Amino acid sequence: MKNTKLIKDVPSLCSPDCPVKKTADIIDGKWVTLIVRDLLSGKKRYSELLKSLVGVSPKILAARLKYLEEKGILTRKPYPTVPPKTEYELTKLGLKLKDVVLAMEVFGEHLS
Repeated sequence: MKNTKLIKDVPSLCSPDCPVKKTADIIDGKWVTLIVRDLLSGKKRYSELLKSLVGVSPKILAARLKYLEEKGILTRKPYPTVPPKTEYELTKLGLKLKDVVLAMEVFGEHLS
């Protein structure tokens, strides 16, 4: 991890400009990091994400995907077919979350 500050250098007050806060604001919602995790391997259709994210409702998945699109984390590409087909893919910004997701995976392996 290059260009990171040591914990002792982190101010005690979290301002809106704090990079950790900015990231937390995006990945805070339930299912968001799991959607990013699934898209790290490449484009996925809505139905693939719905199957992969056991327990997510279609309404919540649609809302999270829309939110991530608005934040510039992913792109949505609809196809004019019957039945409708939509693909989702991480943007360059979204791909920068890879290290965050990998760090979560490593940490999660230490939990019982």
